[in-house]
Amino acid sequence: MNIMKKINFLKKLCKEDKLKCIEPSEEIKNSYIEKSESNLISARILLENNRLEESVSLAYYSMYHILTALFFAVGIKCENHTGSIILLKDIFNIDNSEISFAKSERIDKQYYIDFHINKQEVIETIQKSEIFRKTLFDFISKLNTEKMNAYKFKFNELLNFLAK
Repeated sequence: MNIMKKINFLKKLCKEDKLKCIEPSEEIKNSYIEKSESNLISARILLENNRLEESVSLAYYSMYHILTALFFAVGIKCENHTGSIILLKDIFNIDNSEISFAKSERIDKQYYIDFHINKQEVIETIQKSEIFRKTLFDFISKLNTEKMNAYKFKFNELLNFLAK
C-alpha cells in the first residue's frame, strides 16, 4: 500500500472511531493472549483432521489476537485487521509480512472456492503463526512503563497527524 493510500485509510478509520487511544487493559490483553493460544490449538486439531481451510483461518486469528493483545497492553484500539497490521510495522517497527500473508491466505480460503490447498502449506502457516505468536508474546512480556509510554506517544503523534 502506498503512503498516501495508507494515510487516507488510517484517516478513515479515525473518522469512523475505529482507531483511537484507550486506557491499557491487562485483563483484555490477557484475554486476547488466551484467545490466541486457543485458536492455535484449534488450528492444529483441524489440521490433524484434514480440515485445512478452517485450520488456515484459525492460524491467522491466532496471530491477529496476539496482535490485539499487544495493542491493549499499550492502549491502542484498532477495529480493523488491515489497520492493525499497518500499525504493527509503523508504531512498533515489527515485521508484518507474515501476518499480512496469513490474512491473505485466510481470505482466499474462507471466501473463495477456486484455490488449491495442501497439508504442507497449512503446516507452514501454523509454524509461521507459532513463531509470530512467540515473537509478539516475548515483545509484550518485555514491555515496561517507559516503553509503553513511548509507543503510546508515537501512536498519539500519528493520530494528531491524521487529524490534520
